[in-house]
Amino acid sequence: MKINLNSQIGLNNYSTNNNKPCQKQDNQRSYSASGLNNIAVYNKANINFKGYYGDQQPAKKLFWILTGRNEIYKDDETERNAYRTSSGKSWSTMNPEDLLKRTPEQAIQSICTLNNNYEIPSYILSPDYGNKWGRRANYIEINPRLVAMTQGDEKQEGLLNVIKLLPAIPPSSKSYANCVILSQLYPTKGNNGDNKIGDKSLYSVDLHSGISKNLTSRTLSRGNQRMGDDEQVKAFNDLAHIRGLKTGIRMPLSEGQMTVQGRPFNWDRDEKAFIDACCWAVDLGFDSIFFDSAKHVGNYDMGNYCGEGRVPNYKQMQYITSQIREKTGRNDISLIGEKCTDDTRFNDMGLTAGNDWGKADDFNSVIHEYKKQRWNDEYAAGPVISDDNDTGGMGFEQRLNRIKNAFNAYEDVSYRLPTYMQMTDIFPLSPYTNTHEQMMRSENRSTYGDIESGYNNTFNTSPEAFDYRMNVYKEFANSIGQ
Repeated sequence: MKINLNSQIGLNNYSTNNNKPCQKQDNQRSYSASGLNNIAVYNKANINFKGYYGDQQPAKKLFWILTGRNEIYKDDETERNAYRTSSGKSWSTMNPEDLLKRTPEQAIQSICTLNNNYEIPSYILSPDYGNKWGRRANYIEINPRLVAMTQGDEKQEGLLNVIKLLPAIPPSSKSYANCVILSQLYPTKGNNGDNKIGDKSLYSVDLHSGISKNLTSRTLSRGNQRMGDDEQVKAFNDLAHIRGLKTGIRMPLSEGQMTVQGRPFNWDRDEKAFIDACCWAVDLGFDSIFFDSAKHVGNYDMGNYCGEGRVPNYKQMQYITSQIREKTGRNDISLIGEKCTDDTRFNDMGLTAGNDWGKADDFNSVIHEYKKQRWNDEYAAGPVISDDNDTGGMGFEQRLNRIKNAFNAYEDVSYRLPTYMQMTDIFPLSPYTNTHEQMMRSENRSTYGDIESGYNNTFNTSPEAFDYRMNVYKEFANSIGQ
């Protein structure tokens, strides 16, 4: 039985210059008088890490609210389009734009179908790869705002739409995890809590103002039961964990790119607010945090710094990473630093992994890095397929070659280097957009104002893009049993 919630809550398809310093600047730095007046309110509120107090089975609750039932049925379309490996792991080969046109109900049933287990467990654990899993993981950054449902000048339900994509993301291999990093969790700076389309950089964040409205559904409910924003986040993480994936978020470190409840962030005053925001994300189920501009902590290599404002000093960052682990009790958390190299300063800073641009095109270079860093089982810097500054100029052949090199340049899988990629490296974006553009701004990509054409215009729907995706899947399949 399907329940149509469109009239009730308007949810999508429901049964319900190229220099990096210029690219990555925040759009503006202006603060209103009201924002400055919020300081007294903030001090009175005494922000503290409180943890998750929502429903303890949020994925089950989500499915019930979507469908009015607890029974999960096989998804025949998933069966027909499944890529199956000899190790028993599988994923959907459906086009991403077609997945986004499905209902969230179908997405959950697709996840269960791929697992050949037609129930949502009462207690869901993150896939267990030990405490040092992040040192050798594949990190895949997904932009939930880009794939969110767009109606007029609003974007919402980014989390539900990423759930729809989960069946088409290969699960973790035998020896190392695939980790989905969301480029947004908290609201962007200066958005006034809304979900309006506009030039709002994802390199900015307003802490302790809830979850971004681009990601959540405002009225996901049935009877007197409602999915709170934190429950929607937790349900996403639980479903990703069922899928065999680790999860994480991106967090900026640049002072001028953050606010706290609308007023300017200051590292001298707001260290605790930052730590608590990181801890809340972990308690919502995320397994990792990617720190933007982490290379520059302690004013290191500031000639190449492209953020806005101060970054933490070195001892401060050491304290931050230790506090995240201590407060959450998660010694297995993976803390990743943007552009961080194999320098031991990053290991000593408490990081697990770094993404070191520029070596993935050359297999010999990657294997050289592997051998050079094999001694360290706590931290490694790995190759990048593409990063958040990708302007879309890389061809399919080069992307595929980078993936092959990054996935295969090792002698002992236990010490493989971590790898980094963007959504476009698995689901190629339309030639008329690119990763960096979507990090900096959002827009309605619909042709006639309809939702479905917006999905079509987000991704590259050419036969060449499909062939590329199938070749990428072969690389994942080759590594899945290792």
